[in-house]
Amino acid sequence: MGVLEEMRIRSLGVIDDAVVELSPGFTAVTGETGAGKTMVVTSLGLLLGGRADPALVRIGAKAAVVEGRVRVPAGGPAALRAEEAGAELDEGSLLISRTVSAEGRSRAHLGGRSVPVGMLSELSDELVAVHGQTDQQGLLRPARQREALDRYAGEAVTRPLAAYTSAYRRLRAVAAELDELTTRARERAQEADLLRFGLDEIAAVEPRAGEDVELAAEAERLGHAEALASAAALAHAALAGNPEDPEGVDATTLVAGAGRALEAVRAHDPALAALADRMGEISILLGDVAGELAGYADDLDADPLRLAAVEERRAALTQLTRKYGEDVAAVLAWAEDGTARLGELDGDDDRIGELTAERDTLRTELSGLAQALTDARTEAAARFAGAVTEELASLAMPHARVSFAIRQTETADEGAGVEVGGRNVTCGPHGADEVELLLAPHPGAPPRPIAKGASGGELSRVMLAVEVVFAGTDPVPTYLFDEVDAGVGGKAAVEIGRRLAKLARTAQVVVVTHLPQVAAFADRQLLVEKTNDGSVTRSGVTVLEGEDRVRELSRMLAGQEDSETARAHAEELLATARADG
Repeated sequence: MGVLEEMRIRSLGVIDDAVVELSPGFTAVTGETGAGKTMVVTSLGLLLGGRADPALVRIGAKAAVVEGRVRVPAGGPAALRAEEAGAELDEGSLLISRTVSAEGRSRAHLGGRSVPVGMLSELSDELVAVHGQTDQQGLLRPARQREALDRYAGEAVTRPLAAYTSAYRRLRAVAAELDELTTRARERAQEADLLRFGLDEIAAVEPRAGEDVELAAEAERLGHAEALASAAALAHAALAGNPEDPEGVDATTLVAGAGRALEAVRAHDPALAALADRMGEISILLGDVAGELAGYADDLDADPLRLAAVEERRAALTQLTRKYGEDVAAVLAWAEDGTARLGELDGDDDRIGELTAERDTLRTELSGLAQALTDARTEAAARFAGAVTEELASLAMPHARVSFAIRQTETADEGAGVEVGGRNVTCGPHGADEVELLLAPHPGAPPRPIAKGASGGELSRVMLAVEVVFAGTDPVPTYLFDEVDAGVGGKAAVEIGRRLAKLARTAQVVVVTHLPQVAAFADRQLLVEKTNDGSVTRSGVTVLEGEDRVRELSRMLAGQEDSETARAHAEELLATARADG
């Protein structure tokens, strides 16, 4: 079991520098109002990852520092989690440190290793249950009451709740997608119509990749066919001669003559032989070009009908490129994307059918799980309420009765709820149940919500009773109660002290109290005292023994240490506590 052994507090609120030594059992922290008792609670809150308020830093100090030593069981969850973070245990103890600067910066150290503040919060769940008046206020909220009941019920609720939460999230996602698909049905229909029109228009033209480039080139040729034919004929005649002009001189004849002249004398000079070879190459090249010109002229199509057909086709393609892309390649890409998107849109109707079926299946599943949660909570509520009622009897509330109201809210909207107990009821992420803790303080009183039915003192005892019941089913090593005895006095205060002492047999209990009846039951009583200048120094937190403890209890009883009556009462309280122990 983890035990908080000691805390050192520096420059926090009224505390200058103080060491708080705690008992493994029941420690009571007492002192006059404003002496700094609550700083003990604040310090522990900081060690457990609580919010850092720079206003807590003592005026004139640069930072407040709280250091704590917690003995943790080797191999336990807290020790393993700390070791995962790189912290080292010191002979079975874990050193925790929290620094808050006056500027508001906060740092945390665990076992000598700097860690995120959130790590301290994670550990606190395993180590300490802190309860003060704010926690009592929290218990007034139905959501917290449901959480408390679920925590008490354990696996009977957590298992179906995990399955329920998963199915609930999926149902929310399915419902949202369905809603989007159905509300956008008109937009989707319009988009599909536009896509079909465009795809039909493109399909009617049947463009080919690169066709626009080919047709542009062909149109250019056809549009200038006569000029091209004339130029080819003139060039051919100049190279190969004109049959209708036998006297004409052509390039082929001239080059052939030049070649023959050089061939006749090539043997006499290698340089001239090289030129003769090049002249032969020219002659061959002239023959090739002349042949191609003749073929070009023969192949040239000057058909005006073909030109009209080409221009008509180009106009059809232009109609597409004006709407769907800058060229035919872009138009074909648009058609490919449009076909895919149309498939998606047409598939939405199938998707709506699938989602509707899944939604109905999930609602049926949720109904079963919500019913299981209601049944488990109802069963646990009876046990929980009975155990808390029994505890209240030992806290001087013998006639009080605690019960739970577990209700559901019916809804006429079948699509918005689940079926529980044959009724269609609203549901949320935690099920269909609204849980409320009721208290009947005495037999004649009707059960009322504890927020309305309990006085301050009664609420404190209900809170303590709830925590004691939890201690039997879901214990933590250390319990800290801050003013849990508010509004309580006399016999009820004695019973609270007695009950806290009983709880301290199986856990460490730290109580900040102003009631001598409670303090008397503590194994160790710590006194927080201010010096004359209003601060709490190292000597300001002392462990009270013997006569000092009687004097402090007398002060708490009568407001003065030396009252004989108060001393007798204090000694009687201590004797009662020892007799119980």
